[in-house]
Amino acid sequence: MRTLTDEKRNAILAAASAVFQEFGYERASMNEVAKRAGGSKATLYNYFPSKEALFESVVRTYSTHYLTQAASGLAGKEAAGLSLEEKLTVFGRRMLSVLTTDSQAMQLYRVVVGEAGHSDIGELFRESGVRESMTALTVLMQASMAQGALAVSSPELRAKQFTSLVKAEVDELLLKREVETLTEGRIEEMVQAAVTLFVKGAS
Repeated sequence: MRTLTDEKRNAILAAASAVFQEFGYERASMNEVAKRAGGSKATLYNYFPSKEALFESVVRTYSTHYLTQAASGLAGKEAAGLSLEEKLTVFGRRMLSVLTTDSQAMQLYRVVVGEAGHSDIGELFRESGVRESMTALTVLMQASMAQGALAVSSPELRAKQFTSLVKAEVDELLLKREVETLTEGRIEEMVQAAVTLFVKGAS
């Protein structure tokens, strides 16, 4: 029995990330990933049983960990005592930090945006971290409604509305051939605009 190692797993993830970025999800092949990782296809399947599982791990490793961090910040000690606006601002900043700190994560998100309409990539993306962050945000919305900070409505819907506002300009940017570099100041403007519009419109 072959021993599975973190070193080999990381090499496969790095190779797969490059392949997904170059070919997109639908055209990416396990053969190409195995070739670039320097191993056999059989070895690749020992680590990841399918392309779907591999893509989910790639996205979780290189992209949606930003969302996981954003979600953890809503319930951590640092969030204690913060107002709803402040919590949403922290969440929004972490959610969009990928645009200024990690080009690989941004390129993977471009793959998701570009192919979501004609493959299962959107659902795979949600399962690789997005669902977790949305659950945490939904809990915040529900608590805020109970405290009277937000008008009573569907907390799940409110969570979706807020994230849609935060990334309203982002998806359009990522569909362009050349993605402009966004400064931290521009990111802050986007987050503040989203928080202000959401709180004023939903309270």
